[in-house]
Amino acid sequence: MATDAHCHLSDLLKQLPAAEEERRRLGLACAVSAWNHEDFRRHEELARLALRDTAPGIFLCFALHPQLPAVTPEQNRAARFSSLLSFMDTLAREGRLHGIGETGFDLYTPALRHTEALQDELFKVHLELALTRQLPLILHVRKAMHKVFAYKQPLKRLPGVIFHAYAGTLGEGEALLRQGINAYFSFGTSLLGGRRESIRSCAGLPLNRILLETDSPYQPLRGCAFSTGRDLFTLLKAASRLRRDGGPPDTESLESLIDGNFYRAYGPLERLAGLPRVMHEE
Repeated sequence: MATDAHCHLSDLLKQLPAAEEERRRLGLACAVSAWNHEDFRRHEELARLALRDTAPGIFLCFALHPQLPAVTPEQNRAARFSSLLSFMDTLAREGRLHGIGETGFDLYTPALRHTEALQDELFKVHLELALTRQLPLILHVRKAMHKVFAYKQPLKRLPGVIFHAYAGTLGEGEALLRQGINAYFSFGTSLLGGRRESIRSCAGLPLNRILLETDSPYQPLRGCAFSTGRDLFTLLKAASRLRRDGGPPDTESLESLIDGNFYRAYGPLERLAGLPRVMHEE
């Protein structure tokens, strides 16, 4: 069974209505991220149905995306963010999450840099909740790795820190691990787009720290309108080529190793409190 470390299943279903049927057919477990009530509830219902049908698992994550402040009118931010943060706190308290994310820092454009102070405030709330509930943190970081290192002490106390679409350097990844952070590094289509640092990191970081993701529908392969679960197998082949020297001999072996990383990073599917309870009520 392959594993997709980060995707947006609700958004993918808008592009590909048969996406959940395809995921099941491919035997693909996945971690899904939501930032609003509607998407999370849809993910939770799909996860419940998957559990009922003994289909590959859906691991549930929630957070306020670091780009959200830049796309939310200033006059609406306080009420909107308060509602979302309260919802996230409830989900974590009720045991309905496998992870807090994607949160983090995005300083890629001037508009995003303009909201840096608010991103900082939101990140601290997410980090504190992850620490309190001992949940892994899924990080979105663009042009901001220095900010991650500023939080190295609390990050060390988390059960896992998952770098979605890792864009740091090999040296930065190695430094995070030396600091004692239980970090995992997830790679997507950057492995196929000639991004040297992503390729070097995927090839050089410890194999037991590597994850793969589609970020579907947001990281399409060249020539495609959007990404889907099928793309994970293209990524597995690319990663296998990178790791062949001293690594696993074939794609199947690498898939098995990455699956193990996925379940260590997110924890067991059965940890979730809400889904089995709903299932037993039926």
